[in-house]
Amino acid sequence: MTSVATYQQECRNFERFCADRGNVPEDAQTADIIDYLVERQTDGIDSRTTAKSVSALRALFRFLQTDGRVTANPAALIEPPRPQRRLPAVHSAADVDRLLAAVDTDSPTGLRDRSMFELIYSCGLRVSEAVALQLTSLHLKEGFITVAGKGGRQRLIPLMGAALDWVERYLQYGRPELLTSAGEGALFLNRLGRRLTRAGMWKRFQNAASRAGVAGKLHTLRHSFATHLLSGGADLRSVQELLGHSDISTTQIYTHLNDTDLRDAHRRHHPRD
Repeated sequence: MTSVATYQQECRNFERFCADRGNVPEDAQTADIIDYLVERQTDGIDSRTTAKSVSALRALFRFLQTDGRVTANPAALIEPPRPQRRLPAVHSAADVDRLLAAVDTDSPTGLRDRSMFELIYSCGLRVSEAVALQLTSLHLKEGFITVAGKGGRQRLIPLMGAALDWVERYLQYGRPELLTSAGEGALFLNRLGRRLTRAGMWKRFQNAASRAGVAGKLHTLRHSFATHLLSGGADLRSVQELLGHSDISTTQIYTHLNDTDLRDAHRRHHPRD
């Protein structure tokens, strides 16, 4: 629904609300608008829709003022609620393992996909960052990669364990089979020997997720990386650095998600709940 249509619908809803009380919008006071919003919230609207309702009613009364039908705007005194920040979807560790195991690694593209998903999950990469990786981004002996994040900011991320193993397998057995030009420096290549695109990554992930029976998007691996680190005891500042967040408040959303997980686990398993 467009903004205009949304505003029109809100104005009609408010007009019906007033009519049910033997009133008209022109006679409404701030208290009447608050009653209307409370009733709407009782019906189940969220904070985002409530904010749109306030905005629509402010516009309605501005029009009525311009038209000379009211002298003041009673909605101007009402502060719209701040929309609640949506928590990102996260895979459980078991789901991540199942998803990664669903990749068929018997082909060069399969080796590429497995190493790519392992890298995104183990290093918390954005999809755009994974696409942009060059061979020169890898420092395998030292055990880290160089990542160019938002705003061109570079960061070093440890590369070890399963991710390192799969990247080395891909470099030895997968990438040489996909390479068609010696001058191509991209890490992840498509069947034509060119840099794999974001769309290509998304498609390959959806194929693996479907086989594994795991719902989610490729970016969910990055969210899972952050949440699993915090669940394991990593400090917030370290996770911020690994994710490349310029503001720690962006990283704090994962602590909220982790708190929710803890409450759910407590509710499920504590004998006194």
